[in-house]
Amino acid sequence: MTLLDALSKCSGFEWDKYNADKIQLKRNVTPSECEQVFFNLPTAASDDVRHSQIETRSYALGQTDAARLLFLVFTVRNDKIRVISARDMNRKERREYHSHEEENT
Repeated sequence: MTLLDALSKCSGFEWDKYNADKIQLKRNVTPSECEQVFFNLPTAASDDVRHSQIETRSYALGQTDAARLLFLVFTVRNDKIRVISARDMNRKERREYHSHEEENT
């Protein structure tokens, strides 16, 4: 199953309280902002093969409703998206995101 197939079958999000708190305290990114990335276009998502030894992990580049550019690491468990990590995009990721944005307009 491809990443897009897995995401299309998702019915919501699963949050681990520890992870949600850690992301908010360490990176100042709220769970709500993470969820917005999956609903705002464009979103660039790909498998993270390098970090998928235990479970399949993926990453997404996208923006919040307030146009904040975020990098997310997530996995799909059953039919839920589980965000593992989130932070502001770095310069290289912003270039990749804007390149993806131009391709899809």
